Amino acid sequence: MIHQTWTESKTIKHVKCIHTNAEKYMVDRALTAGKIYELKNETDEFYFIIDNTGKIGGYYKNYFE
Repeated sequence: MIHQTWTESKTIKHVKCIHTNAEKYMVDRALTAGKIYELKNETDEFYFIIDNTGKIGGYYKNYFE
């Protein structure tokens, strides 16, 4: 249950959001283009970051640089 301690875990790196133009989901409520976020975990397809809501969210890597 590693996902329950991600907010307290060490930040892996910082990633910058480059856009919020999602085809399917409304990510502009949780991400801001140009803002830098703390990366807490990563998979092949997703970044898990602390988003604008203050909680951990999983987002496709194509939103970040």
